[in-house]
Amino acid sequence: MVARRNWTREWWKSYRHLFRLVTSEAVMAELAEGEYESRDKAIDLLEPVDRLSVPDELADIVDAYLANHLMPRERLGDALHLALASWHKCDFVLTWNCRHIANANKFEHIRILNSRLGLFVPALVTPMELRTEESP
Repeated sequence: MVARRNWTREWWKSYRHLFRLVTSEAVMAELAEGEYESRDKAIDLLEPVDRLSVPDELADIVDAYLANHLMPRERLGDALHLALASWHKCDFVLTWNCRHIANANKFEHIRILNSRLGLFVPALVTPMELRTEESP
């Protein structure tokens, strides 16, 4: 966890300016949940970032993800994050959630289902994957 935190901080400091960052109210709500040391810092970092709108059709996409076992029901936020990124045609979903989102074993399933739904397929990556080999 310490290594991930450091890599994330490095990415944020050195690479975020290379991308147009977006987030959603769902992400902000997740960050606000619970008590943890860096909660306020995390929220403050994302406060100026543009928010994606939540269209009515998103509920149908989330339902399709759940019905096809793409995401577990108990992790509804994961399905919502992917649906938002797919609907809005985000190039990347940047996450450390390697179990349900940035998972190479799931990517083909995501690609097939999004294609059937007529949705864009974002790249699902961690901060380590979304950086250059050379210093920025």
